[in-house]
Amino acid sequence: MEKAKVYFTKNITPTSLVKIYECLGIDVNGRVGVKISTGELGGHNYLKPELIKDLVQKVNGTIIECNTAYNGNRNTTEAHLKNIKEHGFDKIANVDIMDATGEIEIPVNGKHLDVDIVGKNIDNYDYIINLAHFKGHAMGGFGGVIKNQSIGIASSNGKAYIHSAGKTKIPTEMWNMLPKQNDFLESMAEAAKAVSDYMHGKILYIDVMNNLSVDCDCDSSPEDPCMKDIGILASTDPVALDQACIDLIWQSKDVGRDHFIARVERQNGRHILPYAEEIGLGTRDYELINID
Repeated sequence: MEKAKVYFTKNITPTSLVKIYECLGIDVNGRVGVKISTGELGGHNYLKPELIKDLVQKVNGTIIECNTAYNGNRNTTEAHLKNIKEHGFDKIANVDIMDATGEIEIPVNGKHLDVDIVGKNIDNYDYIINLAHFKGHAMGGFGGVIKNQSIGIASSNGKAYIHSAGKTKIPTEMWNMLPKQNDFLESMAEAAKAVSDYMHGKILYIDVMNNLSVDCDCDSSPEDPCMKDIGILASTDPVALDQACIDLIWQSKDVGRDHFIARVERQNGRHILPYAEEIGLGTRDYELINID
């Protein structure tokens, strides 16, 4: 397989975010959904509206999200919309909670999942820009575009199905039916592949490596960042992109890298990458192209 192109800039600004999108050479058109994490109230590491505004408005995008499967400020549509308002995302674009009025099942040819349950409003979009904040994660080890496309686009019931590796679709049952760690990681990869297939590959991928905490934006009290900001990376290949981000962490001389790596390794987080490659989501073989 040909090496995937992964573009990189160390500059984390609204202008550089637009620039790296343009480097992908694909002018998205029609109805564009920009998938972000709107961040749990109390958290502060999520991608801020002022950073993403220019890109979202350039593509005339709608910010898309789905409700969570845990108790918090985003587990119901009403609470989620309030959270979005408090974080200011409604001021820069229209926002669509894709599972607010229902969900659909899309096919998965997987080892763990037979369907992926996503917000039904996915059908409202011709293109998706998967705009992820790269960070650590308590369950997955790390979260980038693969997580943003799997857990992030799944409905509440779909999140339960992925987290349980196909054992339950009921969020209240999920925590008592957690699977082996690798089964969970593989389920995330399978769900991400299902979304890619369903969208016929009309997805662009961006990872922003700032506020590098070991905790996810779904945490209302995340640990402060342990590393300095690294930059923004973009690709049409999600596996190559997340792999490049992991490699930049491993290659870093930052004093906080060992702490970040320990979180990834505790959850065997890197396992998702070879499995995602194995099932055809993308390749781990890439060329890093510095656009600065």
